[in-house]
Amino acid sequence: QVQLVQSGGGLVQAGASLRLSCAASGRILNSHAVGWFRQAPGKAREFVAGIAWSGLNTFYTNSVKDRFTVLRDNAKDTVYLQMNSLKPEDTGVYYCAVGRGSRPDGYDYWGQGTQVTVSS
Repeated sequence: QVQLVQSGGGLVQAGASLRLSCAASGRILNSHAVGWFRQAPGKAREFVAGIAWSGLNTFYTNSVKDRFTVLRDNAKDTVYLQMNSLKPEDTGVYYCAVGRGSRPDGYDYWGQGTQVTVSS
């Protein structure tokens, strides 16, 4: 069974950086696209960033462009989300998932989620 295990996250001040990791049990990440989503309290889960299996194509929602970078190390079967210049509106639970597109229903496997809190 595929499991995605996330790490990283935490409480930081605005302007700080964080790096989230998403590792898979079973070699699934190195052959599938991966997306990062986030969910703020009372809001729907939203697409943040995605990366093709090759790593050659990346996608970002407008609000994180030029601040977030999605990376992958297929040799380690791990995908990362580097988040710089964090803002309070970036607060939420972040999830990695295997699938494609910008809608949650396009993804089959999900990580457990990790809390990111940005204070002003």
